[in-house]
Amino acid sequence: MRIEIWADPVCPWAYIGKRRLDKALADWDGEPVEVLWQPFRIDPTAPVPATPFEGSAADELLSDLGILGRQDDAGAACAIGPGPVTQAPPIAEIAAAEGLGPNWGAAWRASSHDAHRLLALAHRHGGAELQHTLAEAVMKAHFTEGRDISHPETLAQLATDAGFPEAAALLTDGAADQQVKELLLIGKARGVATSPTLVVAGQALAGAQSPETITRFLRDAAGQQPRQLPAEVERLRYAEALMDKRDPLGALTLLRPLLDEYGDEPSVRLLAARAYFASAQLGRAAAMLEELVAQSPDDSYARLLLGRTLTRQGRTEEAAVHLALAGAMTPEYAK
Repeated sequence: MRIEIWADPVCPWAYIGKRRLDKALADWDGEPVEVLWQPFRIDPTAPVPATPFEGSAADELLSDLGILGRQDDAGAACAIGPGPVTQAPPIAEIAAAEGLGPNWGAAWRASSHDAHRLLALAHRHGGAELQHTLAEAVMKAHFTEGRDISHPETLAQLATDAGFPEAAALLTDGAADQQVKELLLIGKARGVATSPTLVVAGQALAGAQSPETITRFLRDAAGQQPRQLPAEVERLRYAEALMDKRDPLGALTLLRPLLDEYGDEPSVRLLAARAYFASAQLGRAAAMLEELVAQSPDDSYARLLLGRTLTRQGRTEEAAVHLALAGAMTPEYAK
């Protein structure tokens, strides 16, 4: 059974949630499990290089993100659970109860992008055990050792200590950069909105839940076999989901490999044309739609989208022909 943890190592609940998951797995008597860390960002605007917190700056940032008890859209990004939090104990007290004290508290506002790259590389080169070990090391460095986990030397040292010395060169070469960017988009497409979120067999458990809650979740998910789709179909569906979430540039990022390998597939090309249109790349949208209409003259939606694209380009006479044909084939398009 694979347990995916979608989490950000700069989210305090991610570290607390990891410790609670470890407790649940220590008493787990079900089928063997593999833990896979997947990327999530609670603070995409974190500066590079990192900046030190001064005085109450750390608490101010956590409050801005909703992590100190205020629940709003930002607060849901790093949470103890999916519901409102009222009169919650200070995070330091909760962390201490999980064995994460006494020196609790981040010293740096740091981008976690390269830390996510390190975790992706750890799984690629050493498997789940190495990745899980490094996840602990990265969060310990950030929350209890006052280290800057965005700094290359910090990540290289953590990797070396974990038995992964080749990570330094890989990080310098930009390895796993695209992988992390795509995984962030896939998480968004799948509806992951909270760090941490556990996903098993298509079911999700949001927040740093108790070991007992995690155990019940794992028992409910155990033995379930969600339908497995081919990788290219799954990628196409993620791109479609991003379009629904009004992220056409993200959709195009996921579509790029499909366009390279399956560029003749109408479904791939039409979705790409939609993404080009939605991101105001009108020349690319028009070129792709003109090819689609030439190949399938009776595709009313392609004609409709081509007409709208040409209209936005100011090519109104050409657009009128396609809009009229689209409306004739599908009357609702004439409205």
